[in-house]
Amino acid sequence: MVMLVGLTLGLFTAIEYGSTYPALIEFRDAPPFNRVRILSLLFMLFFLSVVAGGSDPGSTLPLVLNALGLLIGEALDVSWSPLTVVLNSIPATAAPVSALQVKVMTGLAAFISLAALVVFALLLRLQQWPSRGQAFNVWVNLPTFDPTTGGDVVARLTRDARVNIILGISVAFILPVVGLTAANHIGLQVVASPHAMVWGIALWMFLPLSMVMRGMAMARIAGMIRQRRARLVASVGADAARLA
Repeated sequence: MVMLVGLTLGLFTAIEYGSTYPALIEFRDAPPFNRVRILSLLFMLFFLSVVAGGSDPGSTLPLVLNALGLLIGEALDVSWSPLTVVLNSIPATAAPVSALQVKVMTGLAAFISLAALVVFALLLRLQQWPSRGQAFNVWVNLPTFDPTTGGDVVARLTRDARVNIILGISVAFILPVVGLTAANHIGLQVVASPHAMVWGIALWMFLPLSMVMRGMAMARIAGMIRQRRARLVASVGADAARLA
């Protein structure tokens, strides 16, 4: 089943990137936006799998990951934090090592998410993403955004950017509550299953990361359009003054 899902997603991605017209994947022609997201998910799944698989006496990688995850997990374990909600939802009958493992894995996933946000912020600042020496095609890179409807496109992009960032932060708090409630309703013990823990924590951190990155990208596009308009207005004003 995992192989079938992976092949399906790979075929879908190949068709999307090979098509001339837009479909579902956003910022398809503005790398490395999607690469940063997918690589962050890959690192999350790999590192969390290493932690869930236990420590190998002959390898230092699990020790380093456990130490890093525990350090960040302790910093996140404060009142009213999403991690505290998850830890309080662990059954009292569970082994003490389960709560520690959840804290370590959450710390690692949060570290990778923050690192991805820093990398993307640096790309926005230093490399002037998505500038590649060509015009940015809003239709191809934002297929679900129609610039011809509604009010001013800059105001709409700015509003959508703020909404995505706010929702991304909110999802980090809402998702564990909804997920644990659903798991308890169907009788699924997430802590007892390493696979469920790895995928659950990875998706818990990946979804807010994707939404915040999308908000940052849309804010950048709005800024580009605003700057383009200012240059056009200045050029028209200069031409009018020269003709006068």
